[in-house]
Amino acid sequence: MKSSKLSALCIIVAASLWGIIGIFSRMLSDAGLTSLQTTEVRCFITALVMFVVLMIKDKNLIKIDIRDLWMFIGTGFFSIVIFNILYFETAELVSLSMTAVLLYTAPCFVMVLSAILFKEVITGQKVIALVLAFFGCILTAGLIGGGGDFNMKGFLYGVGSGAMYSLYTIIGKVALKKYHPLTMTFYTFFVAAASLFLVSEPLMIMDIALSSGKALFGMLGLGILITSVPYFLYAKGLRGLDPGKASVLAFIEPMVATMAGIVVYGEALTVFNALGIFLILMSVVLLNMDFGKGSKGTVN
Repeated sequence: MKSSKLSALCIIVAASLWGIIGIFSRMLSDAGLTSLQTTEVRCFITALVMFVVLMIKDKNLIKIDIRDLWMFIGTGFFSIVIFNILYFETAELVSLSMTAVLLYTAPCFVMVLSAILFKEVITGQKVIALVLAFFGCILTAGLIGGGGDFNMKGFLYGVGSGAMYSLYTIIGKVALKKYHPLTMTFYTFFVAAASLFLVSEPLMIMDIALSSGKALFGMLGLGILITSVPYFLYAKGLRGLDPGKASVLAFIEPMVATMAGIVVYGEALTVFNALGIFLILMSVVLLNMDFGKGSKGTVN
């Protein structure tokens, strides 16, 4: 993808869809699925959808070098399996907005690792945008203004999900130099689904899906709308942006998560929440302003 603006749009749309993941994860939790089973459902459906798309688009895209399998173990097992389990556990312990803000410790890891591994320049523009976005997340989560309750277990799970999440952007950038976004997305979720299959009680999952239309809807929504589409878009966008900028743009997710919590679950919107949303939007605008060659980062 040649246009950095279009790449940024792909990242923003992907993050917006991820922002409503809590709605579907809670739906499946209410149906009786554990966080591990919810993760398996998400991964299995996504792998299946990506396989069908690959077969239709170009069967050659499914071919990979066995020596590159480590990439998909990294993105599939660590950045999907471990991340999802921690994320869903966090969502059960704290609000949707708090879950999202804890996840977004990830861009800090991404920016530092990108500078070390990819020689990505950490510009003042990126740092200011990161600070604005992260402070905006703190406000939307209610950590300032008394809008939220602190839960230590939820906090630790949330930071852990952020650390695992950052690996997807870092390893994904390496994989995308050689493979198509569809290929990367398929193998990422194939590895993840295979890792969890035997321990996720698939017969129980199938029974719940067949006995509850709401649960089936939640499974399909989680696998297609909240995973297949946004992960492909994120990989597509990551091709045209440096990892640091992509990870900060994805801060749009906690803003959407906050709005979802307000609309669907009646979570209160405070002045601090509104200010946080404004700061996140400002960080996205800042990252898409052209201040010259030095602020553009590395585009492959």
